[in-house]
Amino acid sequence: MLIRQLEYLAALDRERHFARAASACHVSQPALSAALRKLEAELDIRIVRRGHRFEGFTPEGERVLRWAHRILAECDLLDAEVGAMRKGRTGRLRIGVLPSAAAAVAHLTAPFGTRHPRVRLSVRALPAEDIARGLADGSLDCGVAHLGAVSGRPRGAAVRLYAERGVVLACPGRFTGRASVAWQELGGVPLCGMTCDGGVRRAMEAALAENGGRPSVQVETDALPALYTHVAEGDWCGVVAHAWLCSAPPPQGVRVLPVEGAERVREVGIVVPENAPEPLLARDFAAFARTVPLQEVLDAALPPGPAVPVHAAPAGSSPRAPRPHASADGADAEAPESEPAPAPEAGVRSRRSSSPA
Repeated sequence: MLIRQLEYLAALDRERHFARAASACHVSQPALSAALRKLEAELDIRIVRRGHRFEGFTPEGERVLRWAHRILAECDLLDAEVGAMRKGRTGRLRIGVLPSAAAAVAHLTAPFGTRHPRVRLSVRALPAEDIARGLADGSLDCGVAHLGAVSGRPRGAAVRLYAERGVVLACPGRFTGRASVAWQELGGVPLCGMTCDGGVRRAMEAALAENGGRPSVQVETDALPALYTHVAEGDWCGVVAHAWLCSAPPPQGVRVLPVEGAERVREVGIVVPENAPEPLLARDFAAFARTVPLQEVLDAALPPGPAVPVHAAPAGSSPRAPRPHASADGADAEAPESEPAPAPEAGVRSRRSSSPA
């Protein structure tokens, strides 16, 4: 058995297509298929279900795949630890992030990558259940997801990053002159939202249900530019978590209004799984994240108002996370030990909007 065969297997799991997996591994498709057949012969089991195209893995193949992810992760850890002894931190850090947190996480990965230029960063936007699965099978080194207790999910050390806040993107002509709105005011207002913003959606539904109402969500999309366009060009108001705002400002005429009572919809943080050996790069990244005031960076995108205390950026500057200083010997500053906390809550996959993006 060769490590390369396990890399081919992991690539096939990631791409779900023989040709794309071969391209990702920089080999021909026949070479990849031959290597996988040789692995099946060595283990004397069938791993891949084949037809005219890739059809998935057999139950035995799923078990082999979990071992492959674990072995490859430990190979990366070995390479990183040996490299760190020679010339500082090296290796690959694989991070799974909620789509709503992807832009916010860039305020962490950008300065972390500058501090450790030999570290390769892989940041993938994934649903909560895929992040939980990646932490469990070793295909992810850490995850950025909602923090909450869910039975059956892998546990790990958690570092809180920020609390999601609910905001309304008011279309021209609605809520004119207002500094904030209440959830109850959205009953009967035509709304559009992000399919992957379940926490804010559930908070709104619960608040309206208390008064016997329900939201009128007429448009759902998984693309922020499409949401902005629907709000700017139509009669809809958008409802999102405020972390989306740091990826791109809303178009002219669309106003951002904090929602009263939605200052802490859900906590978002980094989860590092309890694996052995310990994922050193993930631990370093989590410790580094403690030094970045990400809540203040995200809150600076909100307008001043009575509902949400805003940590405004200095005049004439953009809300960027300050770069933490390295210690005198160039190493990362030590962070206090993080408490074990539950891994990300697995969300329900929302339906994809059929409206054009």
